[in-house]
Amino acid sequence: MKFNYKKMCMYAYIMFVMVCNFAVQVMAKEGGGDPLVAIDNLSTFIFSVIRAIGIVILGLGVVQFGMALKSHDPSQRANGLLGIAGGLMITFAKNIIDLIIG
Repeated sequence: MKFNYKKMCMYAYIMFVMVCNFAVQVMAKEGGGDPLVAIDNLSTFIFSVIRAIGIVILGLGVVQFGMALKSHDPSQRANGLLGIAGGLMITFAKNIIDLIIG
């Protein structure tokens, strides 16, 4: 088995960069803090990401429906309408869940 010095140096360099990049200091909040606030912030962030994805799907559905109107393709028109409906449901998922829960 041949010892490859360049390869070993490259692996050591990669490990050094990974350790330096992933070593993050975490500061604890004074007074403990409420863990429910952190969960609420995470929930808000996740729902904002879901809303952004829904807006993208809604936009793609509108474009697909517009292209279907131009080309007179009924199956593409149906897919466009399904994309619009799905995008609206994903965009307003938090509001729909809040209405269902009460």
